[in-house]
Amino acid sequence: MNLLGLEWAGKVFVSLGKVQPHMNIRRTVMTLLCGLMVGVGLPMTVQAALIDRGLFNADGVPGGPTVRLIYDDDRNITWLGDANLAASNTFGVGGINPDGSMAWSTANIWAGNLTVGGFTDWRLPKTSQPDLSCSIQNSGGNPGQGGGFGCTGSEMGHLFNVEGITAVAPGLFINVQGGPNQVYWSGTTNPGVNAAWAFEFGTGVQGADDKNNGWLAWAVRDGDVGQSPIPELAILIDGPP
Repeated sequence: MNLLGLEWAGKVFVSLGKVQPHMNIRRTVMTLLCGLMVGVGLPMTVQAALIDRGLFNADGVPGGPTVRLIYDDDRNITWLGDANLAASNTFGVGGINPDGSMAWSTANIWAGNLTVGGFTDWRLPKTSQPDLSCSIQNSGGNPGQGGGFGCTGSEMGHLFNVEGITAVAPGLFINVQGGPNQVYWSGTTNPGVNAAWAFEFGTGVQGADDKNNGWLAWAVRDGDVGQSPIPELAILIDGPP
């Protein structure tokens, strides 16, 4: 796998024939810096603009399975509340592994086949370039391409670095993956190679990988869906009579 010399979940990958094991050191330094920020009371923006829109029908059949939808009013996009919905619902798409992983082309087909809450315009998240917020510029030798840590220009980078959503702190979401070999495809290709951008919610690394590799898919759509018409049960606990 070719991830611009970045390390996904404990594995060292190569880019343009160069191995860069120093990424472990960078990750450790960033972890220490984040802890220091919290310790001295420096502000960190967490979940600034995520709104729970409730449960929506997830297969187009009334009374069928549902999925929660989360609106990000910073980016004006709506996320699936289940970050690994493909593991439980393929929406008729083949080539999806039991853990929800799939090739990039399959991930795009899966997102395009979604019907959730009557909406059919789902897609993979975008990775906007150039992104000067990223720790690595000209990633993989491509001018203007940002990767590494701290990326906020991409939709997944914003979710991780601005809204504070991680595999260990999923907030309003469920099934956010961040273990070994659990990386999320974006819909944005990397110029010059058969690769697409991807994001890892365990460490917050943004990089690009061969489109044939099996990563996860987390779909979004542009705009707000509004509040769900499906009522949710409220359980009141008054204590013993």
